[in-house]
Amino acid sequence: MRIPVALTIAGSDSGGGAGVQADIKAMQANGVYATSVLTAITAQNTVAVTDAMNLPVSIIESQIDAVLSDIKIDAAKTGMLSSSDIIRAVSAKIREHEIRPLVVDPVMISKSGYSLLEDDAVQALIDELLPLATVCTPNAHEAARLVGYEILSEPSARAAAKDIFSMGPATVLVKGGHLDEEEDAVDVLYDGTQFHIFRSERIDTPHTHGTGCTYAAAIAANLAKGQEVQKAVENAKSYVTEAIRAGLSIGRGHGPTDHFYFLRD
Repeated sequence: MRIPVALTIAGSDSGGGAGVQADIKAMQANGVYATSVLTAITAQNTVAVTDAMNLPVSIIESQIDAVLSDIKIDAAKTGMLSSSDIIRAVSAKIREHEIRPLVVDPVMISKSGYSLLEDDAVQALIDELLPLATVCTPNAHEAARLVGYEILSEPSARAAAKDIFSMGPATVLVKGGHLDEEEDAVDVLYDGTQFHIFRSERIDTPHTHGTGCTYAAAIAANLAKGQEVQKAVENAKSYVTEAIRAGLSIGRGHGPTDHFYFLRD
C-alpha cells in the first residue's frame, strides 16, 4: 500500500520545536511520509532566535526539483520564506511542478519577537504565493500584518479572513491562539461562501513553541490523505490541541508541543 507523501518548504529550527523539524514530526504523526526543502537556517532554542541565514535561491530551487523529479507529492506546506526573492522562486516552482493542494503558513515573526519575514517581502507574499494557496493559515498577528488592522476577537478574525480571501487563496484559516478577547482558542475558516468555526479550550501552558507550524503541517498531512479542507482542519485542530496539552518542558523558555503525545505512557 502506498503511503501519502507531504512536502514542507520552510526554515530549520535548531531547537527542534518549530520550522521544518516540527513540520516533519507533525506530518509523520498524522500518517504521511514527510519530505523537506530548507529555505533558511536559524540559530534558536526555547528562549530566542539569535541568528538566521537564508539559503541561496539556487539551492532552494534545486531541492524542490530533486524531490519532485523522483517522488509524487500529495500535498505541500510552506513556512518561513523570508525574502521576496525566495518567495518568487518558490512560487515559480510550485507553479512549474503544479504542487497542489498547498498550505501557505505566512510565517512572519518568532515567538521571541525575531522577524522572520523582511518588510519588502510582504507584498511578494500577497502577489505571488497567496493566490496559489489551497489554505492560508495566518495567526492573528500575521493576519493583522496582511490586512492592516488589529485582530483580537472572533468578529475581527472573520473580517480578516474575508479580506485575506480577496488576496487569492481558496480558503483562509485565521488561527485564534492570539485572540486576546476570546476565552477559547477560536479558529475561523472562510471559503468564500461561509464561515466554519473551530473551538477548543485554551490550555494554560508556556510550552507552545511551534504550534502554528505544527497545525499547518497537520492540515497538509490530512490533505495529502485526501481529506476535504474542512475535515483536514477539524482533524488538525484536534491533533494540535492534544499536542499542546502534552507540551514538553524542554529548555528554559517556551518548550515545544509534543508531536507524538499518543506514544507516551
